[in-house]
Amino acid sequence: MDGELRPSGFTLTPDALGRLMPIFLSLDAACRLSEAGPTLAKLLGPAAMGKRIDEVFFLRHSPLKVTRASLLRRPSLLLTLRASPHTTFKGVPVPIAGSGGVLINLSFGVGLRDAVRDHALSSSDFAGTDLAMELLYLYEAKTAVMAELRRTAERLKTAKARAEIQAFTDPLTGLGNRRAMEDSLARLLAVGGGFTILHVDLDYFKQVNDTMGHAAGDHVLRSIAAILRNAVRAGDSVSRVGGDEFVLLIAGVTEPDVIARLGNDIFAQMEHPITFAAQRCHVALSIGAAIVPAGAPVPGDTALARADVALYASKHGGRSRLTLWISETESRELAAHSHRIAPDRRRLPDEPQASPP
Repeated sequence: MDGELRPSGFTLTPDALGRLMPIFLSLDAACRLSEAGPTLAKLLGPAAMGKRIDEVFFLRHSPLKVTRASLLRRPSLLLTLRASPHTTFKGVPVPIAGSGGVLINLSFGVGLRDAVRDHALSSSDFAGTDLAMELLYLYEAKTAVMAELRRTAERLKTAKARAEIQAFTDPLTGLGNRRAMEDSLARLLAVGGGFTILHVDLDYFKQVNDTMGHAAGDHVLRSIAAILRNAVRAGDSVSRVGGDEFVLLIAGVTEPDVIARLGNDIFAQMEHPITFAAQRCHVALSIGAAIVPAGAPVPGDTALARADVALYASKHGGRSRLTLWISETESRELAAHSHRIAPDRRRLPDEPQASPP
């Protein structure tokens, strides 16, 4: 044979080894730390050099007396720093020829993210071929993207809720609008528990607008909205359905005497003058009521039409009163405001010209 067969081999300086394995650990024959890769040296500090491995690390699943032989018997090691922050490593031990020592190549394993955070590591602390930082960057990027998606979803959810509220709210008074009233009416009819509809209309409102201006008119509408809202329970529906028209839906109320008390409460609140720019706004309320009894569903349009008929009966009867629809040919006055506003000799623009159909 040509040449001589000799075992091949090579020697690496600690610096070269550190470039290949920045987290290596070299032990002498007595299992004392003799060399450490640059990243591990930064974590351990110079005081760790010369100590036994089991003084610096807690080795899981190892005998009480750690030896070179016990280290090499295991295909892999799990080590945790005894000092805070108790970083955990995975390691592969191999014998060092000639010196009787042990070389352990370490990695952070699944604890990579915590190690980077706890020790302020960067890409320069890892081998150029190590995918750890790339994986960490991907994880962080995914986390950031998911967090932004959650924030976007929350913003969209909030915007949707705000848009839904706006779609059901009268911007001037803060009450529900016609859409909100129709939605509440449909739900009450679906439940079938019985309720009362009150159709409220402002008397002499156009006169306020014409003589005092629209700012005064808006103030009156907000004041009336507050009166109506305060007169009913928190769960009852109060909506502004037109320029000076309001609809109240009173769930569970089907007794005329309860409706009468509600009307008297509203008229009692109207005793307090509504003023704007130190001037009194002379307005009054006419109210029509219709009962939808429990277990006897009536179409929503029909129930609203009955309350409308009762409202016209209140206006035709002198205004400032509450009238209950009884039948197509009968209605009953339940409450009246004792201090009614004397109408002009001329018919006001919002005054009905004839009896309602």
